Amino acid sequence: MNLAWLAAGIAVGFGMLGPGIGVGLATAKSSEAIGRIRTNLIIGAALAEGLGILSFVLGILLWTKA
Repeated sequence: MNLAWLAAGIAVGFGMLGPGIGVGLATAKSSEAIGRIRTNLIIGAALAEGLGILSFVLGILLWTKA
């Protein structure tokens, strides 16, 4: 029994969970300190979203191997 589809779903799920929480916390903190760390927020959000996209691509690659 091939469970690559399950591995793909788990990879995408956990891969998107971390960046989602990270971007949410970063946005909340930058809203508290508006104007001081805007550049840092943009860089951090870009890196977090990059991790999410990477996990999505990994999930698709695992799914197509099924």
